[in-house]
Amino acid sequence: MRDGKVVKVEGGEVNESPACARGFARVEMCNSDQRLTKPLKLVGEKGKGIDQYKEIEWDEAIDLIQEKIQYALDNGGSNTMLYQGGSGNFSSLTGAFNTFIGWLGGGTSTAGNMCCAGIDGGLTPVFGSRSQLVRHQIAKSDYIIAWGNNPVNSMTGYFARFQEMMNNGGTLCTIDPYYSETADKSQEWIQPWPGSDSALSLGMIKVILDEGLQKDDFLKAHTTAPCLIDKATGVSFLAKDDDETSYQVIDSKTNQIVAHDASGVDPLLTTEGTDFADKYVTEFDLVKAEAAKWDADAVKAETDVDFDDYARIARDYAKAKHGMIIQNMGGYQRTENGSFATAIQCYMALICGHVGHEGDGVYDATGSASLVKSGSAFEANPDAKPNSVKIPIYKFGDYVIDETAGKINFAWITCGNPVAQLPNSNDNWKKGLANIPFVVKVDMFFNSTCMWSDLVLPVTALFETPNITHSVRSTVIQISEAKVTPPGEAKSDLEITRMVAERFGLDKYFNEDPDVYIKRVIEPAGITLEDLKERKGIDALTELNPDFIAYKDGEFLTKTKKAQFFNKTWVDAGYEGIACHHRPQESILNGGKYPLASVQRKTRNQVHTTFKNLETMLCMDGHKPTITINAEDAAERGIATGDAVTAFNDRGEHYGVAYVTTHLKKGVVVLENGWDDAWATSSSNLTNNAYPTLGSVHCCNSTMIDVKKGA
Repeated sequence: MRDGKVVKVEGGEVNESPACARGFARVEMCNSDQRLTKPLKLVGEKGKGIDQYKEIEWDEAIDLIQEKIQYALDNGGSNTMLYQGGSGNFSSLTGAFNTFIGWLGGGTSTAGNMCCAGIDGGLTPVFGSRSQLVRHQIAKSDYIIAWGNNPVNSMTGYFARFQEMMNNGGTLCTIDPYYSETADKSQEWIQPWPGSDSALSLGMIKVILDEGLQKDDFLKAHTTAPCLIDKATGVSFLAKDDDETSYQVIDSKTNQIVAHDASGVDPLLTTEGTDFADKYVTEFDLVKAEAAKWDADAVKAETDVDFDDYARIARDYAKAKHGMIIQNMGGYQRTENGSFATAIQCYMALICGHVGHEGDGVYDATGSASLVKSGSAFEANPDAKPNSVKIPIYKFGDYVIDETAGKINFAWITCGNPVAQLPNSNDNWKKGLANIPFVVKVDMFFNSTCMWSDLVLPVTALFETPNITHSVRSTVIQISEAKVTPPGEAKSDLEITRMVAERFGLDKYFNEDPDVYIKRVIEPAGITLEDLKERKGIDALTELNPDFIAYKDGEFLTKTKKAQFFNKTWVDAGYEGIACHHRPQESILNGGKYPLASVQRKTRNQVHTTFKNLETMLCMDGHKPTITINAEDAAERGIATGDAVTAFNDRGEHYGVAYVTTHLKKGVVVLENGWDDAWATSSSNLTNNAYPTLGSVHCCNSTMIDVKKGA
């Protein structure tokens, strides 16, 4: 710190690694001359840029907000107000305005997310919870599959754990159509077609089962694999219809049907050869039958991966003493079948017994909130009645225009940048925001979503306002103290909410000192504000829950405490009860107008669109989007590295600079995630917004395009 300005960022004592490039870029983020300093009011046309706005005073901005909120309340009530937020640092005091809407009666929210919707739809029903820490087991593992993700870039702060695992003799396998930075450091790398991962994992399961590598004892004791499915109904055979945990199994000792949790039971994994085979199958039977469809020829046809390669990986993973599958925000999840692809990877881990022990695990991205308790910063309205219909983020425009969730009169968007990040931007969020009478955007910088807003409010950054991070991303609970002077008239989310709430007589819920709200968040974890201020950060894992192991000893967070293969929730949503493969509608295997399959790549200089506008980051990898194309595909189009190129389809265009390589599967193009129409063009102008999908997954990696020379 120097004269109220941040001049250097370093990792603290509690952090295991130095700050990454994004951490260092916080200096420019605070000091950038691009920062918004006063409220901006639209005086021209939406979607055209910052020159369509004029600076106004805060009093005028709050007057305008009050007027538009009152209009919403008088014309349909609080449910005509929409809140959408998102923040890369997951701070606890940034959601105050949504609480305020609750005190007005409750508003409308969105469904779906841009991060790990496949985990929500696939892992959670199987394991019972998504937020269970496994990253601290990485160094203890023997075999890790990085499935569709790139931890060198996205987990920079602790990639050293992967390196330690390999230094100890372990194997890192990357599954990705692109030769990513992580693939470069891996001993194994295979390239399936985008959207074919569920077929690939079923093929792996077939190898494991055919060769008898499964862990029967684990399956019997800790999963519903032996539980019976009634052939007549196609759902679980229950002892009591009103008790969804009353699963039944066949006891091998008595050859009788008994409760799955009966004392001393030794359940059969299959009904084959029993007196009950005509009426029932087990969940294990169904998984085995699904995997049986995926022999070497079928897998090759669907994924373009050779048997010898995927079978070797399956065997090595199954035979490893400790094995992990790192899914994190894997690109495979961002396909139409992403939830089932996630679930099948969970199946594979369960079949091999690689859950619940040191060095084992599935998923990755979680943090302190899964290790110790946390509290709510703000008092919520217990009588709030939010809209029962949520607006899918993938069909936002249609829902707004068709009033599927009712009329939306007012929208408040905090920190997130949905126009640049969410799919089919031109026909989705741009269209939706253009049809909402009044949109407020709260941000540090002017971006794509600001361009489609009626009022833009300048908000403070990290280091400029008191806040607390106790989240599902980092194990470190850390405090942010207001040591840096904000630019111009930028205010915190809490200050802005308080100013608006005061106009409606609700400021009492937001007028405490920030320390009061911070205490509410940390006190359930047994942490005092005084201690946290002194130490700045406390590691919830090493200091508060050092013995934590996700699903320890096979105890899952489902109602039965067993991992579930068959899921009635999937059936109720119109899908199969056992996860299977569905080819995306937009697939290179289906042919069609556009010949190239595009996938989105996260780079080292961004978190979604955050940081992407900073010179500190742009000087690392270039000031224009990179469009990576296979050498043969490039030659067919007369494209060379460095050429200006356009990626396009019927949804829109994305301009960039070509990078031609053999380190990418022919027929696949890699587009960089995070570019913004305010300073470049967003790849979200092209992406698929298919809906409905199981778990409301984001389908950007089920997108067919073409690329041409010139921009």
